[in-house]
Amino acid sequence: MAGSAARLTLTVRDPALAGALADWRAWLADERRASPHTIEAYETDLAGFLGFLAEHLGGDPSLPDLAGLKAADFRAWLAKRARDGLAKSSTARAMSTVRGFFRRLEKRDLLSNPAVRAVRTPKLPQSAPKPLSEQGAREVMANVGAMAKEPWIAKRDAAVLLLLYGCGLRIGEALGLSRARVADMAKGSMTVRGKGSKDRMVPVLPVVAEAARDYLAACPYAGGDNDPLFLGARGKALDPAIVQKEMRSLRRALNLPETATPHALRHSFATHLLGGGGDLRTIQELLGHASLSTTQRYTAVDSAKLLDVYRAAHPRAR
Repeated sequence: MAGSAARLTLTVRDPALAGALADWRAWLADERRASPHTIEAYETDLAGFLGFLAEHLGGDPSLPDLAGLKAADFRAWLAKRARDGLAKSSTARAMSTVRGFFRRLEKRDLLSNPAVRAVRTPKLPQSAPKPLSEQGAREVMANVGAMAKEPWIAKRDAAVLLLLYGCGLRIGEALGLSRARVADMAKGSMTVRGKGSKDRMVPVLPVVAEAARDYLAACPYAGGDNDPLFLGARGKALDPAIVQKEMRSLRRALNLPETATPHALRHSFATHLLGGGGDLRTIQELLGHASLSTTQRYTAVDSAKLLDVYRAAHPRAR
């Protein structure tokens, strides 16, 4: 079985299953608004699963076959993927696709199979965030907006990225700010609404406040205090994709790694603060993390620098 829609449909002989697959594709495209690339990836995952079942069951699977699958059948598929040397991340996505398909079947009252929910997804190693180096962060801030078509857009992009790196905001938090927050920034702090609708107080560096003020003064669109601060070229609320596109352009121009994303600036904020002697609990509050362990994953301080701090500060190291 191949990943394309045509091959997947043609190899399914059970009309009921073929109809369920068509309904699932239409749901992904029309209701979930999944991109063609995403749909193709999901289809590839599901085609691989159905292809395994054809061998495992000794014939092309049908809806009743799917309804009768046991947890051991799903584990056998996972085991085969492991024997084939497929990455755990790929298998985790494939298992998520299969679960999603079975949820759709259950929602449409076509079948119900609790076994698929009983199978654990392969545990993935927790990848540590990759912050920019201090030099890399400085280069980003020095060059942001250099390729913008309009001066006010250059000022906008600079203000957004400075909020991510200078205040540790999430991209959604920065783009969710209202115009009224600019006056607060000038006073040295502002309230930010984060995940779970939790508010936190965030200190604002003068350079960040100045960038926001310069952008607002240059923005050609009027608005009230409660209107979005950051706007797109047509005057609508700025889309996160535009910020991500700016970072991609900066990556290419500055020869930065693929991990240099808008969110990496938030990682960099935390890591550079800790590297400069900041307290982990304080950084937790600034980031708006409920758990200290989450903050620890965000902060990746160079081990050599930590050793230098240790040797300089610990009484027995002198």
